[in-house]
Amino acid sequence: MRAAARAAFRLARHELRLLAGLTLWVTRRTHGTDDGRALGYARGQGPVMAGLAFVCVSETVAMSVLLRNWPAAHTVVLLLDVYAVVLVAALHAASVVRPHVLSADHLRIRQAAHVDLRVPLHRIASVRRETRATHERAEGELNLPVGSRTSVTLELTAPVEHITLLGRRRRVRLVRFHAEDAGALVRELTRATTAADAGRGPAGGTPYAGAERYPKE
Repeated sequence: MRAAARAAFRLARHELRLLAGLTLWVTRRTHGTDDGRALGYARGQGPVMAGLAFVCVSETVAMSVLLRNWPAAHTVVLLLDVYAVVLVAALHAASVVRPHVLSADHLRIRQAAHVDLRVPLHRIASVRRETRATHERAEGELNLPVGSRTSVTLELTAPVEHITLLGRRRRVRLVRFHAEDAGALVRELTRATTAADAGRGPAGGTPYAGAERYPKE
């Protein structure tokens, strides 16, 4: 019972975050980008979300016609359909207002309101631009496709903890995710990780061991 209650709470909190993202989208603001550079990923899913919204609107119209002689049922279904359209818009809005964020000491990888993974720069072993359209679930790997596609692969020297939407904890050492400008993200992240390693090096300016292990694009 407690597990079900916790799951329901997390789902309700997720929907509230989606609706909050819709508000931020309308007011042209972003979430959690004050301490770093925002790197978007939502552009690739725009056509898919527009298509889904069109299907929801079409269903709303069709059900309104079919249930016009049953006012009570018509009202209930109409409210549910309108809420579904709002959630579709909110899901896309959350992806826009919650971009990836690169700061001086970590990379924050996000996907809408349900994934928020902080990766310390010192745990990054390599980063590369890699476009993939198929993803198989594997232990220690986290795939975050947008429009069924990822464009950046991040390998870690030590696992980080990812908390799923329903609260399950996973340890991941490889993350695949999407960025609108994957090349720019790889270059920025390479510079940031190299600078972070150099900053931890010994006095005299000698870079920390491994500072050159990040491949440049």
